[in-house]
Amino acid sequence: MEKTGKYIYCIIAAPAERNFGPLGVGSDGNEVLTISYDDLSMVVSNHSLSKLVVNKENLLTHERAIEKVCEEFDSVLPVRFGTIASSADEIRNLLDRRYREFKTALKYAEHKIELGVKGLWKDMGVIFKEILSENKEIKKAKNRIQKEKAKKNIHPHTKTFGVGVQAKVKVGKDVFEALQKKKGEEAEKITAALRRTVIDYKLNKTIGDDMFINASFLVDKGREKEFDNIMDDLSQKYEKRARFMYAGPLPVFNFVNIAIYPEEWEK
Repeated sequence: MEKTGKYIYCIIAAPAERNFGPLGVGSDGNEVLTISYDDLSMVVSNHSLSKLVVNKENLLTHERAIEKVCEEFDSVLPVRFGTIASSADEIRNLLDRRYREFKTALKYAEHKIELGVKGLWKDMGVIFKEILSENKEIKKAKNRIQKEKAKKNIHPHTKTFGVGVQAKVKVGKDVFEALQKKKGEEAEKITAALRRTVIDYKLNKTIGDDMFINASFLVDKGREKEFDNIMDDLSQKYEKRARFMYAGPLPVFNFVNIAIYPEEWEK
């Protein structure tokens, strides 16, 4: 029979045991509970000690369990996905050893939320035209390639020289680099507009050509409305050029993410 351990979601300041319901990872609807030491608790559910499968369903379950805890607690420390202890005693021992660290981190996360902003250009044709107009060398190289291609179409049996595969690769590379630069410039404008309302922010990896910003912002709960108003202004300002995807309030995943390594359980 496979041994059951304790899958960990987050850490909270709570001395008494709590039950958040059948929200745990796995197919059995495991109860999400707390294991306490002094005035700290780890939020956990039962799970086999075998490695947790990394898939979208388990990742979402992990995040939703933490979000449920955030509904009741003002300060929550998310623990890295896939962390499993073998027993409740191991959890209590770790809370004891890292007590001061966790208390300090909980104080830092108190009364704070995370807000996520993604920005996507609406018309990439417009963006690429801007890149050509802003980069004369790229425009010249692209025009040479197009002229060479036109000659080939008119005289398919005529051997031509000068513009080949390497030139096309270079233009592609130059366009990609120019696009990344343009994304950075656009992202800077957005973060500059929001910076005065936030405690910290992180720029995450963008996906696809059209996404120019994928950022997480750490915000005091008292300034969430101010952040919302600036996002409304940005949406109006960029109405024809871009659309924004705005998520939150979220647990502070990108700013506090407690890592617990296997060797720590052995101490």
